[in-house]
Amino acid sequence: MNDVDDWLARATLSAEVAALRPDYRCVLVTATGLMPGPSDDASEELLTAAEAEAQAAVAATPAEQLPHIAAWREAFRAFGAKPQRTRNSAEALLRRVEDGMPRINRLADAYNAVSIRLQVPLGGENLAAYSGPLRLVRATGEEEFGTLASGAETVEHPTAGEVVWRDDVGVTCRRWNWRQCYRTRLTEATTDAVFLCDVLDVDPGDSAARAQEVRDALLDALTHVSPGAHLRTRTLVAADVL
Repeated sequence: MNDVDDWLARATLSAEVAALRPDYRCVLVTATGLMPGPSDDASEELLTAAEAEAQAAVAATPAEQLPHIAAWREAFRAFGAKPQRTRNSAEALLRRVEDGMPRINRLADAYNAVSIRLQVPLGGENLAAYSGPLRLVRATGEEEFGTLASGAETVEHPTAGEVVWRDDVGVTCRRWNWRQCYRTRLTEATTDAVFLCDVLDVDPGDSAARAQEVRDALLDALTHVSPGAHLRTRTLVAADVL
């Protein structure tokens, strides 16, 4: 991608999605010049510390009752999803911390550490795999979503009205932050990535401060695993498009 700043500036949030949750904010972070590779000591340090905090949190309060997770359950219901069956990404991870988080690769481990520590849905994707700008919309149901089924690549379609992230080719993440597509996945060879941090109010008006906390934590984590990476940020605010 030749102009990351331009690509980041063209990311959009539709009014139809904003109307579902006017408190919603998405912190976008692009990172170029990352140091990819398998899990290592740097990513292990982040994930081990985050696991300890997350384990203490879910020991005191079930994952689905944590305030930000509960807010995301409400958001899923607003567009017709059943959160008991399709959990937001943060809840899905928090349900795994008791037995220990999987180690995937140094980039995924870094952003998963931020997600479970701050209890915020957070995804990372290969920036080079994108075609056209990133946008958050309600699906028509005709869009293509590439995924894996029984180890083979296959194409699914979202439900009409479902909240999805997409680019010019198709859906990159279904149900807001439930499942990422295969095409834009992070791998051990990814050097340029985009990270999406989804934030809602827990107390009225607190999403701005929470978004800043998540952004700063992610920037710190990425700097920890890739000190030379070039990081840029932008926050999409639902209230700005209503």
